[in-house]
Amino acid sequence: MNAPKNNIQGKVNLAGRLLQWLGWKPITTTHFEPRSVVCVAPHTSNLDFLIGYLYYKSLGTGITPRFLIKKEWFFFPFNLIFKALGGLPVDRKSGASSVEQAIEMLRKADQLHIAITPEGTRKARERWKTGFYRIAMEAGVPVQLAKIDYSKKEVGIFLTLPADNPNVDAAVLDIRKHYHSSMAKFPKNFVDL
Repeated sequence: MNAPKNNIQGKVNLAGRLLQWLGWKPITTTHFEPRSVVCVAPHTSNLDFLIGYLYYKSLGTGITPRFLIKKEWFFFPFNLIFKALGGLPVDRKSGASSVEQAIEMLRKADQLHIAITPEGTRKARERWKTGFYRIAMEAGVPVQLAKIDYSKKEVGIFLTLPADNPNVDAAVLDIRKHYHSSMAKFPKNFVDL
Protein backbone atom coordinates (compact mmCIF):
# COMPACT_ATOMS: atom_id res chain seq x y z
CA MET A 1 0.00 0.00 0.00
CA ASN A 2 1.35 3.43 -0.88
CA ALA A 3 1.52 6.12 1.76
CA PRO A 4 -0.86 9.06 1.59
CA LYS A 5 0.68 12.38 0.53
CA ASN A 6 2.99 13.36 3.35
CA ASN A 7 6.57 14.27 4.13
CA ILE A 8 7.67 10.99 2.56
CA GLN A 9 6.91 12.74 -0.71
CA GLY A 10 8.42 16.11 0.20
CA LYS A 11 5.81 17.91 2.32
CA VAL A 12 7.00 18.69 5.84
CA ASN A 13 4.29 19.22 8.46
CA LEU A 14 4.57 20.86 11.89
CA ALA A 15 5.81 17.66 13.58
CA GLY A 16 8.50 17.30 10.91
CA ARG A 17 9.58 20.91 11.35
CA LEU A 18 9.79 20.44 15.11
CA LEU A 19 11.93 17.32 14.65
CA GLN A 20 14.25 19.27 12.37
CA TRP A 21 14.39 22.17 14.84
CA LEU A 22 15.41 19.70 17.56
CA GLY A 23 18.20 18.48 15.26
CA TRP A 24 16.68 15.12 14.33
CA LYS A 25 16.69 13.60 10.86
CA PRO A 26 13.66 11.44 10.04
CA ILE A 27 14.50 8.21 8.22
CA THR A 28 12.83 8.23 4.82
CA THR A 29 10.12 5.61 4.66
CA THR A 30 9.21 4.38 1.19
CA HIS A 31 6.76 1.66 2.15
CA PHE A 32 3.67 2.12 4.28
CA GLU A 33 2.20 -0.88 6.11
CA PRO A 34 -1.47 -0.48 7.02
CA ARG A 35 -1.09 -2.74 10.09
CA SER A 36 2.06 -3.60 11.99
CA VAL A 37 3.86 -3.96 15.27
CA VAL A 38 6.59 -1.34 15.47
CA CYS A 39 9.60 -2.49 17.51
CA VAL A 40 11.17 0.68 18.94
CA ALA A 41 14.66 0.55 20.47
CA PRO A 42 16.79 1.49 22.23
CA HIS A 43 14.52 2.82 24.97
CA THR A 44 16.58 4.42 27.73
CA SER A 45 14.90 7.81 28.20
CA ASN A 46 11.43 9.32 28.48
CA LEU A 47 12.49 11.61 25.60
CA ASP A 48 12.28 8.56 23.33
CA PHE A 49 8.51 8.85 23.34
CA LEU A 50 8.52 12.50 22.25
CA ILE A 51 11.05 11.94 19.46
CA GLY A 52 9.26 8.82 18.23
CA TYR A 53 5.84 10.44 18.38
CA LEU A 54 7.01 13.50 16.41
CA TYR A 55 8.55 11.22 13.79
CA TYR A 56 5.37 9.22 13.42
CA LYS A 57 3.20 12.33 13.16
CA SER A 58 5.63 13.82 10.64
CA LEU A 59 4.75 10.95 8.28
CA GLY A 60 1.32 12.51 7.81
CA THR A 61 -0.46 9.18 7.39
CA GLY A 62 -3.41 10.24 9.51
CA ILE A 63 -2.99 7.17 11.70
CA THR A 64 -2.34 7.81 15.37
CA PRO A 65 0.36 5.41 16.46
CA ARG A 66 -0.81 3.36 19.42
CA PHE A 67 1.45 2.31 22.23
CA LEU A 68 1.11 0.06 25.23
CA ILE A 69 1.66 1.78 28.55
CA LYS A 70 1.37 0.47 32.08
CA LYS A 71 -2.08 1.12 33.49
CA GLU A 72 -0.60 2.83 36.54
CA TRP A 73 -0.08 5.92 34.34
CA PHE A 74 -3.78 6.10 33.51
CA PHE A 75 -5.00 8.41 36.27
CA PHE A 76 -6.58 11.85 35.90
CA PRO A 77 -5.50 14.06 34.15
CA PHE A 78 -2.79 11.92 32.53
CA ASN A 79 -5.31 9.34 31.33
CA LEU A 80 -6.86 11.97 29.05
CA ILE A 81 -3.48 12.98 27.66
CA PHE A 82 -2.24 9.43 27.10
CA LYS A 83 -5.49 8.39 25.45
CA ALA A 84 -5.30 11.37 23.06
CA LEU A 85 -1.70 10.45 22.22
CA GLY A 86 -2.65 6.84 21.41
CA GLY A 87 -1.98 5.11 24.71
CA LEU A 88 -3.46 1.70 25.42
CA PRO A 89 -3.40 0.84 29.14
CA VAL A 90 -2.13 -2.64 29.98
CA ASP A 91 -1.67 -4.56 33.19
CA ARG A 92 1.90 -5.79 32.89
CA LYS A 93 1.30 -8.32 35.64
CA SER A 94 -1.04 -10.27 33.34
CA GLY A 95 1.14 -10.39 30.20
CA ALA A 96 -0.99 -12.87 28.30
CA SER A 97 -4.08 -10.69 28.39
CA SER A 98 -2.27 -7.62 27.06
CA VAL A 99 -0.77 -9.68 24.24
CA GLU A 100 -4.17 -11.18 23.39
CA GLN A 101 -5.80 -7.75 23.47
CA ALA A 102 -3.21 -6.34 21.05
CA ILE A 103 -3.59 -9.35 18.72
CA GLU A 104 -7.35 -8.92 18.60
CA MET A 105 -7.11 -5.18 17.92
CA LEU A 106 -4.69 -5.75 15.02
CA ARG A 107 -6.86 -8.50 13.53
CA LYS A 108 -9.94 -6.26 13.54
CA ALA A 109 -8.35 -3.02 12.33
CA ASP A 110 -7.91 -1.86 8.76
CA GLN A 111 -5.10 0.46 9.82
CA LEU A 112 -3.27 0.14 13.12
CA HIS A 113 0.33 0.42 14.24
CA ILE A 114 1.22 -0.59 17.78
CA ALA A 115 4.63 0.66 18.92
CA ILE A 116 6.33 -1.50 21.54
CA THR A 117 9.67 -1.13 23.31
CA PRO A 118 10.83 -4.74 23.70
CA GLU A 119 13.17 -3.95 26.59
CA GLY A 120 10.08 -3.24 28.67
CA THR A 121 11.99 -0.71 30.78
CA ARG A 122 14.43 2.17 30.44
CA LYS A 123 16.99 0.27 32.53
CA ALA A 124 19.58 -2.20 31.28
CA ARG A 125 18.00 -5.56 30.47
CA GLU A 126 19.85 -8.70 29.37
CA ARG A 127 16.82 -10.29 27.70
CA TRP A 128 14.15 -8.61 25.59
CA LYS A 129 10.49 -9.43 26.05
CA THR A 130 9.09 -11.42 23.14
CA GLY A 131 5.48 -10.24 23.25
CA PHE A 132 5.92 -7.79 20.37
CA TYR A 133 6.94 -10.61 18.03
CA ARG A 134 4.21 -12.96 19.26
CA ILE A 135 1.62 -10.21 18.73
CA ALA A 136 2.77 -9.67 15.14
CA MET A 137 2.99 -13.40 14.36
CA GLU A 138 -0.45 -14.23 15.78
CA ALA A 139 -2.10 -11.18 14.19
CA GLY A 140 -0.48 -11.93 10.82
CA VAL A 141 1.20 -8.53 10.52
CA PRO A 142 4.83 -7.57 9.93
CA VAL A 143 7.27 -6.22 12.48
CA GLN A 144 8.66 -2.82 11.56
CA LEU A 145 11.99 -2.00 13.17
CA ALA A 146 12.30 1.61 14.33
CA LYS A 147 15.26 3.25 15.97
CA ILE A 148 15.85 6.37 17.98
CA ASP A 149 19.56 6.86 17.34
CA TYR A 150 20.92 9.63 19.54
CA SER A 151 24.47 9.25 18.14
CA LYS A 152 23.33 10.15 14.61
CA LYS A 153 20.16 12.03 15.63
CA GLU A 154 18.16 9.75 13.31
CA VAL A 155 14.71 8.42 14.04
CA GLY A 156 12.34 6.18 12.16
CA ILE A 157 11.39 2.87 10.67
CA PHE A 158 14.36 1.32 8.88
CA LEU A 159 13.29 -2.27 8.16
CA THR A 160 10.10 -4.29 7.75
CA LEU A 161 10.22 -8.02 8.50
CA PRO A 162 7.64 -10.79 8.31
CA ALA A 163 6.82 -12.28 11.70
CA ASP A 164 6.88 -15.86 10.47
CA ASN A 165 9.61 -17.58 12.50
CA PRO A 166 7.99 -20.03 14.95
CA ASN A 167 11.21 -19.91 17.01
CA VAL A 168 10.30 -16.62 18.68
CA ASP A 169 13.45 -16.42 20.82
CA ALA A 170 15.70 -16.80 17.76
CA ALA A 171 13.66 -14.25 15.80
CA VAL A 172 13.93 -11.69 18.61
CA LEU A 173 17.69 -12.28 18.88
CA ASP A 174 18.03 -11.64 15.12
CA ILE A 175 16.03 -8.42 15.47
CA ARG A 176 18.08 -7.32 18.44
CA LYS A 177 21.28 -7.45 16.35
CA HIS A 178 20.08 -4.32 14.55
CA TYR A 179 20.40 -2.21 17.72
CA HIS A 180 23.47 -1.02 19.66
CA SER A 181 24.12 0.81 22.93
CA SER A 182 25.83 3.63 21.03
CA MET A 183 22.39 4.58 19.68
CA ALA A 184 20.84 5.06 23.13
CA LYS A 185 20.42 8.34 24.99
CA PHE A 186 21.96 6.55 27.97
CA PRO A 187 24.21 3.80 26.52
CA LYS A 188 24.83 2.16 29.93
CA ASN A 189 21.10 1.37 30.05
CA PHE A 190 21.15 -0.71 26.86
CA VAL A 191 22.73 -4.17 26.77
CA ASP A 192 24.45 -5.10 23.51
CA LEU A 193 24.47 -8.73 22.38
